[in-house]
Amino acid sequence: MADALLNDLINLNLTDVTDDIIAEYIWIGGSGTDMRSKARTLKGPITDPKQLPKWNYDGSSTGQAPGEDSEVILYPQAIFKDPFRRGNNILVICDAYTPAGEPIPTNKRFNAAQIFSHPDVEKEVPWYGLEQEYTLLQKDINWPLGWPVGGFPGPQGPYYCSAGVDKAFGRNVVDAHYKACLYAGINISGINGEVMPGQWEFQVGPSVGIAAGDELWAARYILERITELAGVVLSLDPKPIKGDWNGAGCHTNYSTASMREEGGYEVIKAAIENLGLRHKEHIAAYGEGNERRLTGRHETADMNTFSWGVANRGCSVRVGRDTEKDGKGYFEDRRPASNMDPYVVTSMVAETTILWKP
Repeated sequence: MADALLNDLINLNLTDVTDDIIAEYIWIGGSGTDMRSKARTLKGPITDPKQLPKWNYDGSSTGQAPGEDSEVILYPQAIFKDPFRRGNNILVICDAYTPAGEPIPTNKRFNAAQIFSHPDVEKEVPWYGLEQEYTLLQKDINWPLGWPVGGFPGPQGPYYCSAGVDKAFGRNVVDAHYKACLYAGINISGINGEVMPGQWEFQVGPSVGIAAGDELWAARYILERITELAGVVLSLDPKPIKGDWNGAGCHTNYSTASMREEGGYEVIKAAIENLGLRHKEHIAAYGEGNERRLTGRHETADMNTFSWGVANRGCSVRVGRDTEKDGKGYFEDRRPASNMDPYVVTSMVAETTILWKP
């Protein structure tokens, strides 16, 4: 009875009784991967982040400011419908600044927005498709969902894109997340079960420029909230289980206007050449712990060498058969880790392939 009443209260529709809405301000904490959020009441409806007030938080509690000068200012940047509170309530993706208006060091969105607003980049209308792999872990034991406690399931093979109680673990979380993202207005384009049991993937895109980062962070936040409700732990570790198990990446599919037009394959090859020349810088920015994943095994390329090929999943960069055949299209950077910052990766790919001259 108490639970039913609690659910009724959580699901109260406010639109009948008030114009007030709840805005959940979301930002990225001091580790660069932890997400923080807090809510406030505002007059609704709100359709544009420019209608939202700036807000602040205690940066000394998130590892982003000293205790004696702890105020960090949140600038609203993107809004999504809130699938948890529904109605006119919203999720707000923010970035963080000092009171003087300087972006704080962990604000990676600021630099990305500058790259994406460069006229040469805007002209190329960069499209991204981000493949976010993640692992669901059993609470308290840090071991994948569906795995016997302290033991291992059968070897990889049956689990990828599978169905069945002995093969697919956590589908309720994955499906809830898929629909919640569509409700929110995130451009989520699909889901699938991954090679390692307990591991899944969702894809965001095609999204243009800075929107790819905003949408992936919003999708990660929604996934954190759904796993919280389900009592499972979300891991974005690039190699959660040592040994003969696939790691987790965030493959980044990319194209520009020139690549999508006739003769685009030559543009793609020139872009890949640039990526090869800056391989070390990209690897350094593509996620923590990625060296445990990029070993040259389990569908990865060794992190110390740059390679590309058509339809080859063991390369740093893969070009699809269709792109080769059509002479235009997109390519996939397979190097980014599952815990990468999409603002860093998407803007760096654009910078290296459009702005950077070797």
